[in-house]
Amino acid sequence: MPVYDPTIWDDEAAKEFLAGIMALDNKSVAEAFLADVLTTSEIKEFGNRLKTAKMLRANKSYEEIQTATGMSTTTIARVSEWLKTGAGGYDLILRRLETVHHTHISPDAAEPS
Repeated sequence: MPVYDPTIWDDEAAKEFLAGIMALDNKSVAEAFLADVLTTSEIKEFGNRLKTAKMLRANKSYEEIQTATGMSTTTIARVSEWLKTGAGGYDLILRRLETVHHTHISPDAAEPS
């Protein structure tokens, strides 16, 4: 079974969800949308998955990642597999976040006035 199935985007509901994500243009809009569509636990989970991907790219051990994130070794292994055989989303976002951090752009900078 492939890790990434691009046919998911053939589904109309998935297309609409993706369009909604693409319409997020600043931090407060993103926070409002994500708070409505995800539980607090899901937001924390996705944040920890991203942190896990970052730590894996930095060659941290599963034990270090588990201690830092609370993620199970099964989830860490899944994130590792997605980094290797997924659609490339983790790498893309981690590179963009590195650029944001290196240029000192805050997510709050895009706030409407």
